[in-house]
Amino acid sequence: MANTIALAEQYLPLLDEVYQAESKTSILDLGSADVKFTGGNKIEIFDIEMDGLGNYSRATGFPAGDVTGTWTPYTMDFDRAKSFNVDSMDDEETLGQTFGNLVGQFIRTKVVPETDAIRFAKYATAAGLKKTGVITDAVAEIDDAEAALNDAEVPTEGRIMFVSEDFYKLLKNKITRYVANETGINHLVEVYDEMPIVRVPKTRFNDAVQVGANGYTANGNAIDFMIVHPGAVKQVVKHVKPRIFDPDTNQSADGWKFDYRLYHTAFVPKNKVNGIYVHTA
Repeated sequence: MANTIALAEQYLPLLDEVYQAESKTSILDLGSADVKFTGGNKIEIFDIEMDGLGNYSRATGFPAGDVTGTWTPYTMDFDRAKSFNVDSMDDEETLGQTFGNLVGQFIRTKVVPETDAIRFAKYATAAGLKKTGVITDAVAEIDDAEAALNDAEVPTEGRIMFVSEDFYKLLKNKITRYVANETGINHLVEVYDEMPIVRVPKTRFNDAVQVGANGYTANGNAIDFMIVHPGAVKQVVKHVKPRIFDPDTNQSADGWKFDYRLYHTAFVPKNKVNGIYVHTA
């Protein structure tokens, strides 16, 4: 058992590093601290509404106003898991590479892409600012998006722009920017109008997704680009449980066993929908 614990301690930090390095939505994680867990599969967000200014009366003084606060419930809707067995001889004959590669590859190629795809689909569906059509001028489309966000009084500070590779190519071709040095030519566009640019693979960037017994399938319309203010989204991971069992502990087979469970959701509070602008193909 001691060896199993040591192995788990060795791999678990790696799992976190893989997620942070490869996930496209991890940049939005910080906006989810004010979630209230109420038990079971429910979580709640506090919403507040209040009256605006009224006319002051020199006879009666200040006009009365109402403040209404409500807890809005949301449901944890993705409880995903998988279990793997690696035969002890297979692992020994590959000098431990089989099991070690399984752990990292599973997180990087299965867990992270699905989690990103779910989140982007949810945000695209909930977005209050939407546009669809064929894009010919990437810069003009971004200008329209920023104008819509500004009119909706979404803060300019902190906005993040997620882009498909096709849209990114249109944007690069529209902007003349070359930086030459001893190592070559840099034509990257990493920030636009103070918004960090995050490039997203097309399999993760659609406005609908179907999860099944063996992964996920991207459905719906492809997303061209999405501008998100982090305060508009909530990414909630209620439970994540990676478990590692050595062959002596594994009761089902003579081999290493790796279990992984992720219980999570993502949503947009009802008062924050205009914090997301999405353009779909």
